[in-house]
This record gives sequence, structure tokens and C-alpha cells, in this order.
Amino acid sequence: MATIAGLSGNQFLPSSKDYAEWQWQYATSTHEVDHDMNPGLIVQPHTKDDIKKVILYAKAHGKAIAIRTGGHQYSGASSTGPANIQLDLRSTFRAPADLVYVEKGTRSFVRASVSHSLGEFNAYLGKHHVFVPHGQCTQVHVGGHAQTGGYGQLGRSFGLFGDYIRTLEIIDHNGEEQEITRASDPELFYAWLGGSPGNLGVLTHFLLEVNRDSDYVGSLGLRAVHLYDTAKLRKLLGHLAEMSDDENFPRNYDLCISVLSASFDILGLLGGLDEKMKEEHPEIFGHDGNPVWPRMIIVYAQYVPMSPSDKPDMNFFEQLKTGCFFQSEVEKKPMSQLTSQWIFRNTREFDLPYVKRTYVTKSKTLVKDGWVDWVVGRMDKIVEPSTNGQWLSAQLQCFGGKNSMFTRNANNGTSYSWRDSTMCMTIDNFHKPEKKAEAEAWEAQNDAEAIGPQGIFSKEDRRVLWGSYGSFDLDSVWETYYEDRPKYERLMRARKMADPNGTFTPNTFCVKRAE
Repeated sequence: MATIAGLSGNQFLPSSKDYAEWQWQYATSTHEVDHDMNPGLIVQPHTKDDIKKVILYAKAHGKAIAIRTGGHQYSGASSTGPANIQLDLRSTFRAPADLVYVEKGTRSFVRASVSHSLGEFNAYLGKHHVFVPHGQCTQVHVGGHAQTGGYGQLGRSFGLFGDYIRTLEIIDHNGEEQEITRASDPELFYAWLGGSPGNLGVLTHFLLEVNRDSDYVGSLGLRAVHLYDTAKLRKLLGHLAEMSDDENFPRNYDLCISVLSASFDILGLLGGLDEKMKEEHPEIFGHDGNPVWPRMIIVYAQYVPMSPSDKPDMNFFEQLKTGCFFQSEVEKKPMSQLTSQWIFRNTREFDLPYVKRTYVTKSKTLVKDGWVDWVVGRMDKIVEPSTNGQWLSAQLQCFGGKNSMFTRNANNGTSYSWRDSTMCMTIDNFHKPEKKAEAEAWEAQNDAEAIGPQGIFSKEDRRVLWGSYGSFDLDSVWETYYEDRPKYERLMRARKMADPNGTFTPNTFCVKRAE
């Protein structure tokens, strides 16, 4: 493949000196062999005109385009193979006009580009004393985050990041700019937000409605760190399960519990590109703000008053911080400041290959079914041994109940799936290369025991696009990502309308186009 004439941005062929650095992304250490992640050309456009030229070139030459904003997609779906092009937008839209705060009477908005990380975006909102629900990984970029929902700490109290998007600015398969709203084009708005991320065109900017601190005075937050202990973990997850099972739990509260293995001897184990990238190209890898961890349980909890008459139940916090190793006391802070405390500052959990799993469930009987004892036992299998070459990174969070905005925001014009879910569980195994088979076997046992008609966590296989795993052929496993066939066929029709020539079909992790 040749470079494209007339572009002002950078282009990298596989023969280019810096190709390997720009080809690398989060999934490279794990999926480079099984999911081809070696684009025939990497383009870093400087302008919208550059993007239009790439689209028209791809269309004329029968190439497909993979779109990357941050490269945090765990299965590597933001990359492609030698026959195709990767469009890297991380640095394209970073001028002052690409992140703007606007007040309109009692409402506040931010127009943002896809080229900003969550860490940067959160800091910008904080300067304006506004907030919005979003995820916790600092180097996730908002383009992919918006399209896959934007799960995060405020899921119960405020819903998903994508619930707050009002306008999408895109460049379509003809190289033409469009503005999409729910009112102007409900089918494309629906498909862009939750359908087939990165496969409908090039998203450049979006308008997001944000919440003002001044409307939620009295918010409280707790970040507590417990040293890993089986009994302590069982108690904390017991509180989480009780909250998740309670259909009437107030909207005001959110609770997320993370569990991490020790990392003292992890850095440098591979001696390969991951570590080289971290040392030589921190601008690509990101900055690791906490390089050494003990085995620990991290509790993130908060309370948000929804009206002046709301009062917090302080026992909610007390039962989560008792016996902790380190804590910031329950703090009264504006929500825009609390959201910055929920951000996980490391670029990735461990610099190792991984076997990832993210499950969601609608179960309201986790306590009754014995899920707490089961999941603690599974975690112990890899956390407690000190030399097994496997490290746990788990995150468990409540989302459900009739008062939850995650649930109540369903049918808001977006297609984010499984909005009746009560809990999300990410339980990942990072491993030394020679321990791959053992890590896969551990996760396979989790699959067999947690998911299915007799599953202790969920009676059906529910997956999320941002935490994909298993088959990379989306059409063969569509029922795990979308609730029913009519929904999937609606998305198929939208894909055909948005991408009739397959210009944005760079791999198999795409919704199939209607015939």
C-alpha cells in the first residue's frame, strides 16, 4: 500500500521507522496474532480535509478504515490488517475550539472532540464546576467511550456518559460532514450510540449536556483502601450484593469495589514492546502515576443529594471503611471534584498479556444464590499464591434498581444494551506469557460457573462492547451484545445506510450490514 497524496498529517507504512510505536495499542500484548493489528497504513490526520481524503481514497481503492481515538479497546477492534488503513485521531482535534464550555440559561453544555482523554476531559469540566458520568480509565478517549456507553462510577445516580450526548458531528462514507441528532435522524443517532462503534463513519465532535455542581450541593465521597484479606473481601462484596439485590435502593448512592493483585515484580517481565513504549514513548503509552501496589481492595463510594431535603445515611460509608489500611475520610466535595477522585491514574493495570472478562447480570438474588462466596473463592485462586505468574484486576459495581438512572434512561434514543442490568463484573487475569493456558483455564471455569441457565451470576450471556471477549466475529455472537434479533436487524439496516460500501468495516467485530 502507498501513502495518500495531498495529506498534511503524518503517514506510516509498515516499513516506516516509527511504525511499530504508532501501531502499538492496549491490546497489542495479547491479540496481535489472533486479531490482525498491523495496518497497511497508519494516518494521523491534521484536519477534516485530511479525513475526507482518506475516506475517498479508501472508497476508490476498496480499502477499509479502522478508527482509533485512544486504542483502549481490549480486543483490538480499533485496529486492522495489512490490506486496510488505521485512522488515528488522538492528536487531530486539540485546538481550543475543540473543547468548549457553553451556558444556555439553566443548562450547561460542552462541545468536545474525540481526541481528548477522559483524564483531560474530566479536568476541563472541573475548571467549570460541572460534571457528567464517565469511566475511570485516564487514557480512554472520549470518542470510543461515547459510542460504547461510558460506564463509570456515577452509573446509578446519573446513568451513562452517552446518555448526555445531544449532537454528533461526523464525516460520512462520501466524505461529507453531517450533524446527527435524535430529532433529525433518529435511526443513525440510535445506531451511533451503542450500535457498532467506529463502523458508521468518522465521529469528530459531539455536544454533551453536563450537570452543574451548584445543583447538587452536599455530595459526599469515600475512597478507602483495604489490604487484601479474604474475610474482608467477603464482607465488602456482601454489602455490594445486598445493594445490588435491593430493587428500592435510593438513586443517591453509587458503589464500586476493585481488587488488585500485587505488582512489585511485574514491570519488565516481557522485556518487549510494552516496556519499551513506556520508557521511550510516554506520550503514547501514558504516564503511570502509581507504579507499585500491594495486594489491595479499593472502595469507591459516593452520595449525591437529588433535592435539598435529601439526607445521607452515613452507615453506608461506615460499613465500607471499617478496618481499612488507608482512607480519605468521607469528604464533602462538589461532584466535579469527586469525579476526579474516581479516575484510575494508571494507563493499564499491568504490563502483561491478559485474558479479560466483563459480565453483566439482571439478577436480584446474588446473596441468596451464594455469588459472594463463589467470586471470593475464584479471586483467591490467583491472588493468594505469590508465584503463580497470574495477577487479578477486578472491578464490581452496582447499576440497577428501579431508581437507577442507568435503568431509567433506557429508551432514550440510544441503543446501549442490557439497561435492566443490576451489576457489572470485570474479572481479568494478567499473566506471564508462559501462563497463558492456565489463565485461560481459570477464566473458562468462571464462564462455566458464572454464566448460563445455572449460572451463579447471570442466567444469560450478557457482554458489553467496551469489554468484549471471546469470538471476534460479532455477527456470530450478536445475541450476547444485543437484547433481541429485531434490535440487531435495526442496527444492520442503519449500518447499510451509513456504510454501504464497507468503508468502515475493517475487521469482523462489526454489526453485519443488512442484505
